[in-house]
Amino acid sequence: MSTLILRGMVLLVVAAICVPCHAEKRKKDPQIVVAVNRALDYLARVQHRQGYWEADGGQYRVAMTALAGNALLCEGSTTTQGKYAENIRNAVDYLIEMSQPNGLIGYKNDYHYTYGHGFSMLFLSQVFGEEGDAERRDDLKRVLTNAVIFSAEAQTSRGGWGYVSAKDGNGFDEGSTCITQVQGLRACRNSGISVPTEIIDKAKKYIEDCTTSEGGVQYSIRGGGSRPAITAAACAAMFNAGEYDSKQVKLMLEFCEKNVWPGRSNSSYFGHWHYAHYYYAQVMYRLGDEKWNKYFDEISKDIIRKQSASGSWKEGHIGPVYTTAINSTILQLDNGFLPIYQR
Repeated sequence: MSTLILRGMVLLVVAAICVPCHAEKRKKDPQIVVAVNRALDYLARVQHRQGYWEADGGQYRVAMTALAGNALLCEGSTTTQGKYAENIRNAVDYLIEMSQPNGLIGYKNDYHYTYGHGFSMLFLSQVFGEEGDAERRDDLKRVLTNAVIFSAEAQTSRGGWGYVSAKDGNGFDEGSTCITQVQGLRACRNSGISVPTEIIDKAKKYIEDCTTSEGGVQYSIRGGGSRPAITAAACAAMFNAGEYDSKQVKLMLEFCEKNVWPGRSNSSYFGHWHYAHYYYAQVMYRLGDEKWNKYFDEISKDIIRKQSASGSWKEGHIGPVYTTAINSTILQLDNGFLPIYQR
């Protein structure tokens, strides 16, 4: 009897400890909940029956499918459960079909195919970790394994990537596509797909070589000046690679504080705002509640006020699928469903 009483007391103590922790979790602003629901419903409505999404002019189907699918995953749905299960399942099947014999997830006549390839590795690896269907899981493992091999072979001698593979692009490299590959590769490794360490190490060295003395990351290893969007993305990539406290990362964070943080300096005027904050939000979330809460309060207000009646966002030249996928992902980061975004 005394043992049972002791066990009961232990359970009460555990419950007393856990309840306050749960109560302290940030409560979602009802406006954000409504905005996200409208955004995800919009994405679900405009998905093509073949499973893909596309940008304006029918462009970038692979990249848009991966980004939109990722936004739906952030809600908590999977290929088998949740409100958007069918949408996610169709997106996964489309990207599996887009896997080429050489490992590229995409098609060669897309002259920016590394974006779609990288975003697809990220999206499909998050699905792979939770996939319950044995056949689809085998397909995902095959596709992701081949995708990693393709990325390794597409890397330039300096450790970066361009809009296309090093072979197709004569060794051209560019910072934003490099970040997309790094995060996709890290997501694959985290889900159990083998990724050679030297690929990530070379990419980290590439980012280091592109970083200026002020902490900004240049457009390319050949120069091009510090770019706020690429610097924010590079911070996220370095965090994913386990780099948090190096001198280089601290300089990059200081640069972003001045140039990317909402309302600071020229933060409203640099190019590729959505791309920048997609990655910068991940950095702020990883830095803990104090930074994240302050950043999220500002960025969420900015995002919500621009939402259209359809539930989409229409800024930028790429199209509403792109901006809606990015904005709704930012608004859902702290849901904590996707391993790649977790603290």
